[in-house]
Amino acid sequence: MFSVLWKLGWFFKQEKKRYIIAIIVLLIANVVEIIPPWLIGQTIDAVNLKSLTEDKFKFILIVFSVTIILSYVINFLWRYLLFNGSQLLESMMRRKLMAKFLTMSPSFYEQNRTGDLMAKATNDLSAIRMTVGFGILTLVDSTTYMITIIATMAMLISWKLTLVALIPLPLLAYIEQRLGKMIHERYTVSQNAFGDMNDSVLESIEGIRVSKAFAQEEHLNHRFKAMTSEVVQKFIHVEKLDALFKPVTIIITALSFVIALGYGSLLVNKGEITVGELISFNVYLNMLVWPMFAIGMLFNIMQRGNASLDRVMETLDADDVMVDPVDHVVPDDHNVTFSRVTFQYPTSESINLTDVNIKLGTGETLGIVGPTGSGKTTLIKQILKEYPLGNGSITIGDIHLNHLTRKEVRDKIGYVSQENILFSRTVRENIKFGKEDATESEIAEAIRLANFTKDVKRLPQGLDTLVGEKGIAISGGQKQRISIARAMIKNPDILILDDSLSAVDAKTETAIINNIQSERQGKTTIISTHRLSAVQHADHIVVLHDGIIIQEGTHKELIAQDGWYKQQFNRQQLGGVS
Repeated sequence: MFSVLWKLGWFFKQEKKRYIIAIIVLLIANVVEIIPPWLIGQTIDAVNLKSLTEDKFKFILIVFSVTIILSYVINFLWRYLLFNGSQLLESMMRRKLMAKFLTMSPSFYEQNRTGDLMAKATNDLSAIRMTVGFGILTLVDSTTYMITIIATMAMLISWKLTLVALIPLPLLAYIEQRLGKMIHERYTVSQNAFGDMNDSVLESIEGIRVSKAFAQEEHLNHRFKAMTSEVVQKFIHVEKLDALFKPVTIIITALSFVIALGYGSLLVNKGEITVGELISFNVYLNMLVWPMFAIGMLFNIMQRGNASLDRVMETLDADDVMVDPVDHVVPDDHNVTFSRVTFQYPTSESINLTDVNIKLGTGETLGIVGPTGSGKTTLIKQILKEYPLGNGSITIGDIHLNHLTRKEVRDKIGYVSQENILFSRTVRENIKFGKEDATESEIAEAIRLANFTKDVKRLPQGLDTLVGEKGIAISGGQKQRISIARAMIKNPDILILDDSLSAVDAKTETAIINNIQSERQGKTTIISTHRLSAVQHADHIVVLHDGIIIQEGTHKELIAQDGWYKQQFNRQQLGGVS
């Protein structure tokens, strides 16, 4: 059960000063809190013996008041230290998770659902925070407080009465240990179900337009209702066990009270203890209810924290399939070469690229065309180092990608994906994502190159217009041009457009291509597209089909050949579809 604390040993070592002080103060608080019941017993005995004087009573009141105030101050201090520490751990682990999410390769997200990752970053971290805060409190307080009270009862009142009254406690410990183990198993299942539900919510929100278009709202609502009911049932299974802790604790402590009153009355009659001592004993016994109940909560909190920590550490300890080289060099040039490259996705059942050979010189433009699913995006992802390289070699500036870090590769590249992901910020902030310290003139130039100047003037707040989540507030063509401006502002050595002109009209496409040609002299450009008009100017064009280059050459050379390129060009000239 306490393995969760061992796993978090690095944090306790880092914050040892905080926890040593907190535990010492907590121990002092336990000693201070046993004084009031003892004063009550002394007062009752003094009344019975008619020895309570006015001065003695005033002294007792002063000591009682000082003890209460001191107890309040001490309790505030240890609570502040403990719970501030738990918040610190949660913040640290959330930052670690975020750093992990930002550095992992796409294959990681293919194996881990977004909803489950969100559950780990919220619910699971909250359970870990409870373990380090309330869990440490119950562990230290329940054990030391119980020992302090039991020692006081045995030494100041009667060891016989103490021994007899505590007979039921081993039974309580056994029951709570069994319940804690069952909670660990059920809590892990419930958290996994919560992750599934999160994932379903994300999919429903992201696909809301499609759902509405196909009138699937009611179906999705029923499906989500069934899923939430299942999640609730799994959490209820956990809470049913959790709900047993308090009743079990109350029943067993009530049994201790019965034993204490019965045997205590016998000892009073024998003259072994006084009435005041019996009352003090029962007050102490009542104070034992908290530590005994806390032990029950301790099992619960530790098991939940352990299950959540295992889930979070599973993500933090995940190895990335992409590992940066220790010894690396920075390329001075930006030519790109594919030499006999064969590649297969980790989850794919077939080869996705076969024996690809391409040589793109510095300052040249490469066009990548082919039917849907031919491997155009796969080829681009190889340049971006998103997946481990297959057979063959890829070089940038005559340096093998295996000798370059991902940051070095991507610093040289300006990439516009076919998804055109925008952030829920302003147009200006989305463009500056490519270069945070960009000036207003640089932003204006990037917008001009993306042929977006007129559109900016028509936006409600111009560059300060919020684009909405994933750019929902603007059109597809505007999203594409903002994405292009974001890449252009970086002025990269290598510009990659992955089917990034599909949502703009032919006139706008021509303007953007002309801007790229005129402004990127001496820089390398790679354009993947379905529209052949976007690559007619390219120095070299490759036609992919099922991951194999079936044709290559310039536009004029490919037009002169009978093949896919000529057929597709003729269709598009006549207004046909690809």
